[in-house]
Amino acid sequence: MHISDFDYDLPPERIAQTPASPRDASRMLVLDAKSGSIMDSHFRNFPEFLRPSDVLVLNDTRVIRARTRARLERQSGTTREMEIFFVDPVDAHHWQVLCKPGRRIRPGDKAIFKGRGESFVGTFAEGLGTDLHILEVDSAETLLEHCGEIPLPPYIQRPVDSADESRYQTVFNRNPGAVAAPTAGLHFTPDIINKVKALEVRIVTLTLHVGIGTFQPVRTEDPEKHKLHPERYEVRSEAAVELQSALNEGRRILAVGTTTTRTLEFLMSRYDRIPAGAGYADLYILPGFRFRAVSGLLTNFHLPKSTLLMLVSAFAGRDKILNAYTHAVRENYRFYTYGDCMFIG
Repeated sequence: MHISDFDYDLPPERIAQTPASPRDASRMLVLDAKSGSIMDSHFRNFPEFLRPSDVLVLNDTRVIRARTRARLERQSGTTREMEIFFVDPVDAHHWQVLCKPGRRIRPGDKAIFKGRGESFVGTFAEGLGTDLHILEVDSAETLLEHCGEIPLPPYIQRPVDSADESRYQTVFNRNPGAVAAPTAGLHFTPDIINKVKALEVRIVTLTLHVGIGTFQPVRTEDPEKHKLHPERYEVRSEAAVELQSALNEGRRILAVGTTTTRTLEFLMSRYDRIPAGAGYADLYILPGFRFRAVSGLLTNFHLPKSTLLMLVSAFAGRDKILNAYTHAVRENYRFYTYGDCMFIG
């Protein structure tokens, strides 16, 4: 495999800058993973593709205000402005942070944050390589509430506005901790969820706090040499029982999003079942992977050469996925975070 095997051409105007309104107005490309056949639809029709015996799995993570600006005050006396992106908690007072620019930061250097009426100070501990560092803060929750903003991805080339505070969250979000939205879930409305329930489809939730592992670019020509940053997950007892029952009975498990897919397949690869519990998932899915839990996938359209595009290529076949993407570009689908979606069944 080469990273160039997962490339495709996308006109910049196809990158969605704002979300569909209402949420379920987004378009949905339906791909048959066996035959490769393609159907154009809309997400509001999603319940029509479900069966009463299905289990639909949602990621209930909530996006935090992870992006901040701060002034770096070095012990040498020099200062500069920087972006500090809060990635993952280490303990109550230490966080992994991604700094831009992140070079020449030393243990003991200070980060001064100024936000809505208050200032906060963080102290750098050890570096973790590249631009990742450990930052000590009194209360990251309070700091981010006053100084952070919703971390829209860089290809959305506009400032964050008040609408993003709610629109960049799923309607079923519950557990704060993600630094990016589980985008396949953004299409759901309460009405769609009620229609799914009316079909007697079981809906279960798990939590995977989307971290930098999801969106870090692959910088090696050989994708297998890329390292995936672990991300925190939790599967509660009720969900584990329902999912294991579906597996035992041969019922379809439909994953909403690549994050949900990675969590379920991580558990199967690690434990040979779906147990309740919490931990860190680091499963990197490439073509050739054998899926053991997920039999259907709802997902958005992903960046070229990304780990997410590799995952969906593993699920349905690279040629079928790239053919579907070519169709989506030709038919003016909207791409990426606030774009349209694809159901692979």
